[in-house]
Amino acid sequence: MTRKTVTAQYPDVQPELPPRTRGVIGLFEENCTVCMLCARECPDWCIYIDSHKETVPPAAPGGRERSRNVLDRFAIDFSLCMYCGICIEVCPFDALFWSPEFEYAETDIHELTHERDKLREWMWTVPEPPALDPHAEEPKEIAAARKAAEKAAAQAAAEAEAAAQAEAQEDQQ
Repeated sequence: MTRKTVTAQYPDVQPELPPRTRGVIGLFEENCTVCMLCARECPDWCIYIDSHKETVPPAAPGGRERSRNVLDRFAIDFSLCMYCGICIEVCPFDALFWSPEFEYAETDIHELTHERDKLREWMWTVPEPPALDPHAEEPKEIAAARKAAEKAAAQAAAEAEAAAQAEAQEDQQ
């Protein structure tokens, strides 16, 4: 109320978006295992995934063949999407990310279904995650691993000291 209003000259001047802005969803295809969790959890059912199973030869001689899912189609219909982010949250392999890209308007509503090629292009516009707070608590997993390593190191040092004392006693006799 105390300052002048300024009109944003949008097409000519790009807006300054806050970090981690929700624009569109980018797909990091290499991490997708076709687990279908994103499609199952989507409340709008706007994610379409097709895949097939492929047999992988054994890694070592005498091993058994394995089968794995291969992604054929991954598409998101942004005309149905409500940008809730559930698909991104449930992805256990970090294959989906928010991209700040927001200029994807189409003249036909049917063209708002974007296939994996377009989703992959948007992946490269995803910003780096924010740095961790240096004053934050250490994660529980790391703290537990560090304590276990310190305990093992202390035990090994105690055993080495006991062995050195025993050797010194033998040398005195």
